[in-house]
Amino acid sequence: MARKPTKGYFVKGHFVAEGSELDLELKRELKGDVDVSKTDLKKHSDKLQQLGEALLTLRQGLMDKLDLPEKLVEAIAEAKRITNFEGKRRQMQFIGKLMRKLDDDTVTAIEAALEVQHQGSAADTLRLHQAEQWRDRLIADDKALQDWLALDPDADLQHLRSLIRQARKDAQDKASAERPGEAQRHGKSYRELFQIVRTRLDAQAQESS
Repeated sequence: MARKPTKGYFVKGHFVAEGSELDLELKRELKGDVDVSKTDLKKHSDKLQQLGEALLTLRQGLMDKLDLPEKLVEAIAEAKRITNFEGKRRQMQFIGKLMRKLDDDTVTAIEAALEVQHQGSAADTLRLHQAEQWRDRLIADDKALQDWLALDPDADLQHLRSLIRQARKDAQDKASAERPGEAQRHGKSYRELFQIVRTRLDAQAQESS
């Protein structure tokens, strides 16, 4: 009686018999690829969901530059209006579903817009710290005023000197009046000096952008 041919298939020119160790190994690898694919899809879906949530925080000026589907724009606007927790959760799931329909170019544009906003926020924070440092230097060191005038040659020198003197006087008066351990409260001159410095630093940033 003729022997039945062994069942199998060819991989890269080599015959693989069904049920052989090589066959089982190839099937395990194939199964592993499927698992990885599912994991990647889940990660991609989660990423798009997070991007959709981040869109709620995007400034309107940056939002207007994105070519988003009208349905997504309306869904984002609706999500901003919803205050109910469960309602918001369902709306965000809907936004995630819409995000998964976007093409790669649109997703890239959203990521770029969010990065621009993040960089702007970081720059604002940096200028805030710089303004605080300049204010403290101006109050603590007479030489700092000349350094500041190099950055702001049009500054009202007399007004700055007046604010610095008053801020120093306020600090001395409050330090002697306040009880030990009590947080120091600053006067009007201290705050006005900060605003002058901050305004100049902001204007300088806009001029260079």
